[in-house]
Amino acid sequence: MDLTWDEFRRVDVRVGRILAVEDFPEARNPSYRLTIDFGPLGVKKSSAAIRPWYTKEELAGRAVIAVVNFPPKQIANFRSEVLVLGAVQADGRVILLRPDEEGELGARVA
Repeated sequence: MDLTWDEFRRVDVRVGRILAVEDFPEARNPSYRLTIDFGPLGVKKSSAAIRPWYTKEELAGRAVIAVVNFPPKQIANFRSEVLVLGAVQADGRVILLRPDEEGELGARVA
């Protein structure tokens, strides 16, 4: 099924910076709880099943790309507000997407 341009424009993808990373042992898959600053959009929370491939130290301060207009999703005892985007490799490994230059937090991805 093809996506129309109008449908694509409804997806709000923004740049954020990870402020805090916490273990999330209650999640089904090895995950972290992320606190992400989106500038004028505020600070949002996200669950990210990326623990096998990233350490907390690698993630803290990192810029990420996330969908910010999905409805919140309850994952175990945590409410995930945004979806951090990554490229899923053939072996299942996830490589997080990020801008290649520093820019404004909350900038819309087009």
